[in-house]
Amino acid sequence: MTHDYLIIGAGPAGLQLAALLERDGADYVVLERGSGPGTFFTRFPRHRYLISNNKVHTGYEDPELRLRMDWNSLLSDDPELVFTRYSPRYFPPADDLVRYLRDFASRTGVRVRYDTPVEKVTREDGGFTVTDGSGTVWRARHLVVATGMPVPNLPSIPGVELAERYDTIDTDPETFTDQRVLIIGRGNSAFETAENLMENAAVIHMVGSGSLKMAWRTHYVGHLRAVYNNFLDSYQLKSQNALLDGRVLSIEKGPDGYRVRVAFERVDEVVKELRYDRVIVATGFRFDRSVFDDTCAPDTMVDGRFPALTPLGESVNVPGLYFAGTLMQGRDFGKATTGFIHGFRYTVRALHRGLRQRHDGVPWPTTVLGEATERAVDAVITRVNRSSALWQQFAVLGDLLLLGPGGTLRYAEEVPVAHVPGAVRAGDFGEVDAYAVITLEYGEDHDRVDPFDVSAGRKSQQDASGLDGRYLHPVVRWYRDGEFVADHHLTENLENEWDSEEYHRAPLAAFLTAHRNAPAPVAP
Repeated sequence: MTHDYLIIGAGPAGLQLAALLERDGADYVVLERGSGPGTFFTRFPRHRYLISNNKVHTGYEDPELRLRMDWNSLLSDDPELVFTRYSPRYFPPADDLVRYLRDFASRTGVRVRYDTPVEKVTREDGGFTVTDGSGTVWRARHLVVATGMPVPNLPSIPGVELAERYDTIDTDPETFTDQRVLIIGRGNSAFETAENLMENAAVIHMVGSGSLKMAWRTHYVGHLRAVYNNFLDSYQLKSQNALLDGRVLSIEKGPDGYRVRVAFERVDEVVKELRYDRVIVATGFRFDRSVFDDTCAPDTMVDGRFPALTPLGESVNVPGLYFAGTLMQGRDFGKATTGFIHGFRYTVRALHRGLRQRHDGVPWPTTVLGEATERAVDAVITRVNRSSALWQQFAVLGDLLLLGPGGTLRYAEEVPVAHVPGAVRAGDFGEVDAYAVITLEYGEDHDRVDPFDVSAGRKSQQDASGLDGRYLHPVVRWYRDGEFVADHHLTENLENEWDSEEYHRAPLAAFLTAHRNAPAPVAP
């Protein structure tokens, strides 16, 4: 039997897409290697606590606003099916997420075949052929890979195979008592490991190249989170831990432990040989493309860690092959939240809308506003003050204000910003004379300015000069005939309430009024 859609993987992304297709009554099936949903989270993080926010008490009754502070829930029509009902902890146990995903799969009725590992994927006329571990052959017109990143991203270091790995390391800190430990890597998994060992290890060094990036400064939650800052505190207060800025050249094992050669960046690549009792590699994960044969091997990017995708999530070189979840983050790696549940739940919903539009003739949902500019102002102000998708996927997802023939305005929600120009040209949103893209964004140099330095970027709260607004704020960009015309930045607000008549609504109304009409013809 050939399905319209076949999804590989029943993690959060696979379940999210399957639940949306199930609601539609679409023809799909999910194949999952593990015995239940969310298998990855039965092992990771290794020390069993998530660093994805779970803020139960927000003061909001609106479920959409609550999702801004809930980084673990998936999207459904069931108001009870939210992760905040599963744990009161701000950084909850990973086992609670596994329990939540199991209930999500059950209550949404998604069709998943568990204990079904995919061994081979082939592309042929009319779709894809997928062979599982039992030899059973599945066929689908469209294939969606939602397997996450299961393969360790090991650096090319002579002797790296001698080191222990984050995915298999002994997590009992007592086995490291009084030992000198080197951790290769400076991401959250490396700091998670160091945090676990600080009370037992004699010395912990962590090594990596380049400047350490803090999430509270860059606004990218994949950079170092403050919850793991204890190690930095112990380093700067000279408590036998250190952050080494450099590259590991080689690892050798001898009778007295490991000898590791490190080229230090701060001192012109001076090379030192350091001794350790244990060496751990914690350098993240990567995409596994081994199941694809030559007929459908997807191109990759970011040193092969992610598939190369279109803005909607389709492989750039294999038509009909789509990716969902953390695998969608290659285009905005290091900048957006696409690699995390609170980000990709919305990009997966956008993928779902794109799939249904492209393959099933279901239009992207739009709302007719009429001709009055005031209706457009109401729509924009309402969305920027309420939307969780624009909040979480800043600068990646945007709403569209569409101006059609006769001056009629329509509104479409949560379209990948990079997908908009091609979609408008292709007529995916009907006849469009001009349009605005509405996003939430930080200022241009937000990652280069210390947000706690009161002398940097001092300005009035009423300053709507746009790019000077380094905190999150709404941006409206106007396009006509596919060309950028102008932009308007709504001034930032401490409470994220952009609804002032004087500082938000009136300036926005003036901007839209000025640009919705075609420019007057130039006199000869």
